[in-house]
Amino acid sequence: MMRSGIVLAIFSSAVGYAGSPAITVYNQDFGVVREVVSMDLTSGVNDVSFANATAHVEADSVILRDHSGRRNLQILEQNYRNDPASQERLLALFEGQTIDFLVPRANGDPETVRGRIVRSGYVPHQNAWSRYGQNYYQAQAAMMNSGGNTPIIEIDGKLRFGLPGTPLFPALGDDTILKPTLSWKLATDTAGPLDAELAYITGGMSWEADYNITGAEDASTIDITGWVTIDNQTGRTFQDARIKLMAGDVSRIQEQMVGGAGGGYRMYEMADRAAGPVTEKTFDEYHLYTLSNATTLRDSETKQVEFIRASGVKADRIYVYDGFKNQYQGDTRYNQQYGTDSNTKVWVMREFQNSDKNHLGIPLPAGRMRFYQRDADDAQLEFVGENKIDHTPKDERIRVYTGNAFDIVGERTQTDYKVDQERDWLDESFEIVVRNHKETAVEVRIVEHLYRWVNWEIQKHSDEYSKTDARTIEFRVNVPADGEKKVTYKVHYSW
Repeated sequence: MMRSGIVLAIFSSAVGYAGSPAITVYNQDFGVVREVVSMDLTSGVNDVSFANATAHVEADSVILRDHSGRRNLQILEQNYRNDPASQERLLALFEGQTIDFLVPRANGDPETVRGRIVRSGYVPHQNAWSRYGQNYYQAQAAMMNSGGNTPIIEIDGKLRFGLPGTPLFPALGDDTILKPTLSWKLATDTAGPLDAELAYITGGMSWEADYNITGAEDASTIDITGWVTIDNQTGRTFQDARIKLMAGDVSRIQEQMVGGAGGGYRMYEMADRAAGPVTEKTFDEYHLYTLSNATTLRDSETKQVEFIRASGVKADRIYVYDGFKNQYQGDTRYNQQYGTDSNTKVWVMREFQNSDKNHLGIPLPAGRMRFYQRDADDAQLEFVGENKIDHTPKDERIRVYTGNAFDIVGERTQTDYKVDQERDWLDESFEIVVRNHKETAVEVRIVEHLYRWVNWEIQKHSDEYSKTDARTIEFRVNVPADGEKKVTYKVHYSW
């Protein structure tokens, strides 16, 4: 609270910028901007403006303070304006007034005519269309669709739709801004210069990780190069900024598309490793990656920085056959045909451990992983698939789906189905055949989903299996070169 003896005189304060901005970019399409704002205050109430904000400031997130804590500083009022001068905006400011228009003529000499701006055609509040509900959106859209965004100019007592030429405006007034601007009424009991700390959340900023993985044909090791890609669409350029990247699912009160990675066989996942120009540390429940050098991040610019380079990472190629083609749905105990459609594709996956021992071993942010393989004949790299991973902690296994095998196919057939509704049991048998047309033998993981009921027992099986979760089993079988492997099993359900 301010001391009661302050004289509430109002002065204007010139604002300068001290030092370089610091930015933390979140991979949820927002960022936090921090910078030092230099101002010269007088005792009492000061009008202060900061004309270097982004065009997507979350105004209620703004913090302005004396970080040293030595000065009593109170914000009486804060305003954020994002309507910088444009032709449409100036037409609105001079609506009802008469101005000059420069009209081109056929002989090349333009003519100046006087016209009164009856309607400017400026439709404000477009940024608020999605915030205030359907009625607000429809009203704004109707204004545009009905021609409300078309200027009306009166010349010599006659109205015309559209501008007769280039408008020539008088000098800018005090109510006009050139950039998005934060302004405050600041009360202080101590006059003099102040380097205040300004921080705010802004939209229009994001980052993601991208990983390029290369390996020789049939090699058991891969090389990984990782990049961070930072996108700046905030409407502002940050000169010599200190940049941090926050990885993790930070709670935000807004609708978001948040991916998740779980166990089992998902057709996405991924990995990565930091080094050199980027350092990593744990921060609260998240991970923070810091660019070692200050960099200029221009508006509408996409910047990439290498943050991982690892060689000799041991990686396995995995073939997975999941022959169940249907979508899971309700109670299927009495529907014999459910689950009998066969998927023939065999998935190709690459798997490796994110560990120090395997030349990795740091938390890896979510991103896209692209795989390249070197052709043994001409040594050229060929693209062989890509997918995404979620945030992956250290020492976790990374499994990435890269496509379907061309020379390995599967077939799944229901061979028996019996149900006894009076005694509440069901027996079902399957035959799974995997055919390998390669010149070398392969191991295939056959995944079977026990979808009929939660209580089940495998009564017969041709090969050993493992239980991967409450309703999934897996057979690991070797399929000979240019040969096939047949697996059979019988499951008994009871309820």
